This record gives sequence, C-alpha cells and structure tokens, in this order.
Amino acid sequence: MSRFIKPAGGLDPRRDVALDVLSAALDAVDPAAAIRRAVALEGDTLQIAGRRYDLSRYARVLVAGGGKAGAPMAAAIEDLLGDRVTGGIVNVKYGYTGPTRRIAIHEAGHPVPDEAGVAGTQRMAAMLRDAGADDLVVCLISGGGSALMTLPVEGVSLEDVQDLTNDLLRSGAPIQAINTVRKHLSQVKGGQLARLAHPATVVALIVSDVVGSPLDAIASGPTVPDPTTFEEAREVIRQYGLTDRVPDAIRRYLDEGAAGRQPETPKAGADVFERVQTVIVADNAKAAGAAVSRAHALGMNALLLSTFVEGEAREVAQVIAALAKEVRATGQPIAPPACLILGGETTVTVRGDGKGGRNQELALAAALSIAGLDRIAIAALATDGSDGPTDSAGGLVDGTTVARGVQQGLAAREALDGNDAYPILSAVGDLLVTGPTNTNVNDLLAVFVFEAGNII
Repeated sequence: MSRFIKPAGGLDPRRDVALDVLSAALDAVDPAAAIRRAVALEGDTLQIAGRRYDLSRYARVLVAGGGKAGAPMAAAIEDLLGDRVTGGIVNVKYGYTGPTRRIAIHEAGHPVPDEAGVAGTQRMAAMLRDAGADDLVVCLISGGGSALMTLPVEGVSLEDVQDLTNDLLRSGAPIQAINTVRKHLSQVKGGQLARLAHPATVVALIVSDVVGSPLDAIASGPTVPDPTTFEEAREVIRQYGLTDRVPDAIRRYLDEGAAGRQPETPKAGADVFERVQTVIVADNAKAAGAAVSRAHALGMNALLLSTFVEGEAREVAQVIAALAKEVRATGQPIAPPACLILGGETTVTVRGDGKGGRNQELALAAALSIAGLDRIAIAALATDGSDGPTDSAGGLVDGTTVARGVQQGLAAREALDGNDAYPILSAVGDLLVTGPTNTNVNDLLAVFVFEAGNII
C-alpha cells in the first residue's frame, strides 16, 4: 500500500514502482513496530537488547522523551506495559500526535523550538528530578528531539535559541555541528536528561535520524556522554561565519563555559550513566534495506550503495545523476531494470528566499542533470514526511521534469538559484507528499533506470 498522496507528473506507471519501493522503506521503520521488535515482556520481566528488568522491583515506570516518532513509540510502550506505566510526557512536532492513555503527548515547534516545547520540557524535567533509585525511566528519543526538547540554560532566552537555530540551519552546517552548539545551551541535551533522572534506572529507545547513528548526535544525545566541549561549540559558530550574529547572552555563556565558569556537559565515566542503557531500534540502514528488498520483489536489480551520504544537496545531486546515466549507458554497476538506494542527510546553504527543503533542492538539481533522458527517475525523500518548512517530503523527478516546468512558464535553473524548488515541483506534480509519517530516519535517495519499452 502506497504511503504517498500520488503525484500528478510524468513516469506513470513507472512512478508507481518508485512509490512502492519508497513505501516499503517507510513501513520498515514504523516506530511502533520497531519498539515491538526490540522490547519484550514476560511476566514481570522486561527484556531489552539482552538486559532484563524486573518490574516488580520498581516503584514507578515513568516515560519521557521527544521527537517526531514519539507518539507511536509511546503508544507501543503503553500497549506492552499497560497499567505498569505510571505516567510520562513526550514532546512531538505539531500534527505528529496519536492516542495514548497514560503518557501525555505534547505538541511543539520544529525545526525551530517554541514556547510549547519549553513548557513540555519543563514538565519533563520536573518529573525526572523527582525520580528516585527505585524508579525506571523509559526515554523515547527520535529525530527532531533536539528542537522539541528545548530548555535553555539560565540567562539564555528561547528567542536567543530560536535566532541561533535559524542561522545554523541556513548556514549549511551538518547536524552534528549544530547539535554541538545546542548541547551547550541546554539543560537536557548532551547527557543532561540522564543527569536529571539520576539515580533512577534509565532505558533509552532510539529511532536514529543521524548518519552513522552516533548516539551523542541523535536528538543531541540526552542520555549518553557528550564528547563535545564549549570550545568546540564556539568553533562551530566561527566556522560558519555566525560570530557577528550570535545573541550576546549566548556568546557570554559559551565564553564563560570555555573559561570553566559554567558546568560542562557530562562526559564518559560520569556516575549519571551507570544505570543507563541506550538502544537503537530503527535507523536509515533498515529503511534502505527494505527498499532494496522491495525493488528485488518487483523484478528489479537493486543495490544499496551507502547510508553515509552527506554534503551540499545540489552537489550530491550531480553524483546521483551520474550514477543514473552510468546505469543507463553501460549497465554498471547493475543493469536495468535497476534501483540504486542511498541514505543519509544533505545540507543546503541558503542564499535565496525561496521555498523548499534539502530533498526538493536535490531532486530539482538532479532533474536538470537528467533533462531529456528517458527511462530515469530519481527520488529524494525525507522519511519524516516534512522536507524543510514545507508540507512536502521531497521530490520524484525524471527526464521530462524540466520541460514540463517550461510548459508552466517556470525555469528550473532560476528556481534552483533561488532555493525555490517547491513551486516548480508542485506545478509539475513531482512533489512527494506523505503527510506526517511519525518516523524519522534521515533521508532516502533512490535511482531508477527502467528498460526500454517496458514498465520495468
């Protein structure tokens, strides 16, 4: 079953093949299913990744967390543990909610944090500060958690954090660099959620949205040691040319931290991590593998090339288009009908004032490279269903995309130069639209090269 509101552009019925493959990838990283695979309950014994927890020994089971996958993760925990769950709160993006009984689902802003996110995180922090050695805290963490779990340090306002977040997102900085800064302006990021919950037992279940799944980078690592420092946070700001734009309160706080006058985030070996288990339950590799399997089932030659794709979106697009051209011309590395799958997360250095996201920008740049070529389709998908500040999940383009834009009076090159991919992809029906998927495992890129004269 397709997870997409069907585009109106070219490539039908081949477009349906592409949507089928991408739908299989999304199904494979359904957060509730991931929880059910990773967590088991036998009597009073909770089993998670080789560890066993005797629930009869705990006074309370509390649930905390944040991210776009939070609602289905919370519902799955409730289904598993029932009335053993004492209560909890999970922050999710607006529209990414779902029914729960004991765990409060609190909607908030993403990618730029807002007052609702702060309010929800304050409630979460108060609950965790009250946790004792005889409590079990289940943390549900997924992509988007950095923005959704926002509680600025004393002396730094939400407005300060919003301004810096906006600048970092537009700078082209990778998520790891952005999170290095955010950890040092927060009371919960960079292992500090574990610090708040100490001495309770903590189990963190993670849906990863970071390339390679480094635990300290996913949602800014609230339950794991933070290897980054105040000085590294200051270096990120310098490296991306934001020194003159940083709010004064943030500059002062980072300077004080680098001088040792503010407490560092907890590091490896800190006692706050002695009773913490952190487990990844879903990631980009699982989604990519499912896409390959579905393409095989549809009769295609399929290959997973990498789940470590990073870089400027329009530059990555040139590489993706080159792969498509190679398969079309030589049958290498696999012959048509072919499906090449890649995963990761690109960035966009915003220079125009247009509308779009990194996947739409990548798709439009790829469309320019394959313009006029038949039998090729390229998809760029944000698995959370939200590519940048738009209602689109990305784009699915082919060799006719640019020409169809011209017919609508729209120039693809001009749109790309203005970071304005959304209007042209929308006009030609090449946007990918899912609505909220309630998961988030980075982006998927899919290259399809079909046989001449056949659907596949």
